[in-house]
Amino acid sequence: MMVTMVVFVLPVMLRRWVSGRAEVKVFAVAAERGSAPTLGSALDMLRRTHPLLEERLRDEYGRIRRHISMIVCGENATGFGDLDCALPPGAEVYVTPALA
Repeated sequence: MMVTMVVFVLPVMLRRWVSGRAEVKVFAVAAERGSAPTLGSALDMLRRTHPLLEERLRDEYGRIRRHISMIVCGENATGFGDLDCALPPGAEVYVTPALA
């Protein structure tokens, strides 16, 4: 199984859910051998380590909330399959309020 460290970089408005920290690190695990970990697997791990934060990022169906954007390697994750977006080793995910 491929495992990678993922850093979620948070805006000020979400830091109160993680004791004021600007970054939260989690390990993301690939679902199957030979595949890369995904944004969804990183968020699943975030749910285990910081459930109050994860609730604010995903809705009750597990999708990224409409008012949240996640930027992976400089690109919006929506253009790369949202939760199925593959994460390279050491990925940084910038969480931002979505622009209208």
